[in-house]
Amino acid sequence: MKERTVTFFSEGTKLEGELFLPAGMKAGEKRPGIVLCHGFTGLRMGILPDYAKAFCKAGFVVLTFDYRGFGGSEGTQWRLIPLEQIDDIRNAITYLEGQPEVDAERIGLWGTSFGGGHAPYTAAIDPRVKAVVGQVGFGDGERLVLDSRGYAQRVQLRQELAADRQRRARDGKGGSADAITILNAAQTRNFLEPLLKDNPAMKCEMSWETVEKTLEYKPIDVVDKISPRPLLLIAARDDDTCPMEGYEKLYERAREPKKLVVLPITHYEIYAGKWLVESSRLACEWFTRFLM
Repeated sequence: MKERTVTFFSEGTKLEGELFLPAGMKAGEKRPGIVLCHGFTGLRMGILPDYAKAFCKAGFVVLTFDYRGFGGSEGTQWRLIPLEQIDDIRNAITYLEGQPEVDAERIGLWGTSFGGGHAPYTAAIDPRVKAVVGQVGFGDGERLVLDSRGYAQRVQLRQELAADRQRRARDGKGGSADAITILNAAQTRNFLEPLLKDNPAMKCEMSWETVEKTLEYKPIDVVDKISPRPLLLIAARDDDTCPMEGYEKLYERAREPKKLVVLPITHYEIYAGKWLVESSRLACEWFTRFLM
């Protein structure tokens, strides 16, 4: 396997990524390509290399990248607007299909967590995606944000968003909150708090605009447009960050060919040990079936 750092542009902003090439490629040979989409505030150098190496070992050319504003990419720091990230993904596809080692007619898309909502959404609106896999993701941004909150918390959140909208219109800048506050899930808190304590530079403040735009973001409204291209969803049964019900409803709305696999785990268990092996195996089998 060969790996190299690459750059490409998304709506005028330079993004940075890693391109993984399978071992033993012959001169002039073209392989199927897969773009990997990471989660909320994630960086490409986190969990993505583990999946990229598994897919690359299976014979695929793989591209990981940082969304604008994160990691090695340019753009306003920590700006996270779902539909802007969709543009970044689509430009990553454009970059990948232009590589000499890639068959542009065999492009797959994989996403996890927040990227597990992005991958189905992108595939629904971009016919270049010939097969898609999402894991531990969601189908409705409103449900993602609100279902972890009680009635009083929802009212308070709506009031904060309305006030922040006024601040942005009046002053040009609104307020912010950290990812733990926004997601409001015990598993995310238990995962991120020790990580951020040991790596304080990773802590980022998200704008309240991120929350507002996430509430409006609904992959479930377009998922039926993926068909007749194949969709695999991998859910975590005990997930409190992206509850399994979100993927169940997304699966119900999608058309054939489709498959839903439920693993007996929590949200972050999928990234290590046997569940990393199992989730990458399921994705490899899906992409091999439909892209090779």
